[in-house]
Amino acid sequence: MNNYTVLFPWRWVVFVSILVFLFGCQSDSKQADNDPPPNIIFILSDDHAYQAISAYGHKLNQTPNIDRIAREGALFTRSFVSNSICAPSRSAILTGKHSHINGKVDNFHPFDWNQNNLAKSLKRGGYQTALIGKIHLDGTPQGFDYYNVLPGQGHYYNPDFIENGVRTQHQGYVTTLTTQFALDWLKNKRASDQPFVLFYNQKAPHRMWMPEPRYFEAFETVNFEVPNNFFDDYAGRPAAAQHEMGVFKDLDLVYDLKLLDQGNTIKSPYRSFFQNNYDRMSAEQQSRWDAHYQKIISDFMIQDPKGQALALWKYNRYMRDYLSTVQSVDDGVGEVLDYLDAEGLSENTIIIYTSDQGFYLGEHGWFDKRYMYEESFRTPLLVRYPKKIKPGLVVEELVQNIDFMPTLMDYAGLSVDPDVQGMSFKPLLDQEAVQWRNALYYTYYEYPGEHNVPRHHGIRTKDYKLIHFYYDLNHWELYDLKNDPNEMNNRYDDPSYTDIRSELHQQLVDLRELYKDSDAMDQYYLENTLKNQEN
Repeated sequence: MNNYTVLFPWRWVVFVSILVFLFGCQSDSKQADNDPPPNIIFILSDDHAYQAISAYGHKLNQTPNIDRIAREGALFTRSFVSNSICAPSRSAILTGKHSHINGKVDNFHPFDWNQNNLAKSLKRGGYQTALIGKIHLDGTPQGFDYYNVLPGQGHYYNPDFIENGVRTQHQGYVTTLTTQFALDWLKNKRASDQPFVLFYNQKAPHRMWMPEPRYFEAFETVNFEVPNNFFDDYAGRPAAAQHEMGVFKDLDLVYDLKLLDQGNTIKSPYRSFFQNNYDRMSAEQQSRWDAHYQKIISDFMIQDPKGQALALWKYNRYMRDYLSTVQSVDDGVGEVLDYLDAEGLSENTIIIYTSDQGFYLGEHGWFDKRYMYEESFRTPLLVRYPKKIKPGLVVEELVQNIDFMPTLMDYAGLSVDPDVQGMSFKPLLDQEAVQWRNALYYTYYEYPGEHNVPRHHGIRTKDYKLIHFYYDLNHWELYDLKNDPNEMNNRYDDPSYTDIRSELHQQLVDLRELYKDSDAMDQYYLENTLKNQEN
């Protein structure tokens, strides 16, 4: 079998499924006899780029508490999503299925809570279940004994939370409140004689990146260097060129960069959106906010930067606010880790830190996500389980967000529904010699839509990536990730890559068949998107 052949053609699927079932039954029995099932804390932030976690070595900021999970557990270097946008990623995590199967292909299609999910499965297996923070899936959460969630995107200051159906506004900062509610459930609302799973979901660092006051000055003296492809001209990549997520041309001075001047001199079509968030603040919060941002506004108006100078100014303003919101997330992780230590729960608790997708921090000149290019496709993933995982472990195999459900069910000693499409990566954490997948499948559907990113699907191996942009654009891209990690050179029509291209095409066909995707499915979801927009 060569390096590009899809692992698990159909005859292998049947054979391996039988082996997994047999060994899974043995494992279930052993755990039931000897080991108490592990507690689980699943920490999901929103739009947290792996570049903004210091354990990954990018040196933009310091995240000592998140890093601690890696130091005392495992760090994954090739963790990816199946669809890089908020609600579809969360749906894939909950169901273990790709978007076209669980039905949540974009932020607008409804999510069917009646289908099975990870919380329901764990609850049936004897776990008490809680969901706290951002979920971004409409409807009443199912499978949770307790939930306290943000409606929709939520707000950074004085947000509303919906606690078991009752909506209440709370005074404070959303990241801090989410952590407080999570700790309150752990301390006061759970039963101590049952294993638990807590989904602890932060809103930050989602757009519009509003820091809490104690981190206003955290990065103000830092002058960030732009990525080496910040001024990308997108040569040979027409799908990338049509974006509307550029730091220079699309970051809004008021909505994104907080230049809400009192004289309304700085014009913005989105001024009212930021004004609504500002107006949620108390007088004291507004006073502290103004003391910081009015100076920035004044300096900007005096400098009046243009052209490249404006692009660099926007980039630094974006990075300072974005990274400041990350620091609050890291603080919350530290509080939860400290609680586990203090209560003697650390040894038998799996703690996972990840994000619903990656994010662009200026690469290709962008913010946001959506594209299959590396920075939004790849996510941070750190896992600690002192009882079972060797400290400092680095996992380089290809894993995906559809793998969380079967992995946690595996650790809990519970069987997984046969229609779950992910794979348990527990053997990788156990350092077992297993045959693992060598290709991942990706889809993106939200077009026409915000940021103007075309519909596409594709595959990634350890060394190569093939992407097909379709609908009103028929364009193929191939990247040699070893020699071109920044994905600047489309090699699809390069004669020296002919054999690799053929292999990747076949893998794409095989994976679409394996995951039950098709051109007909693409057309079905396209028609539904257009219909939703008309309505």
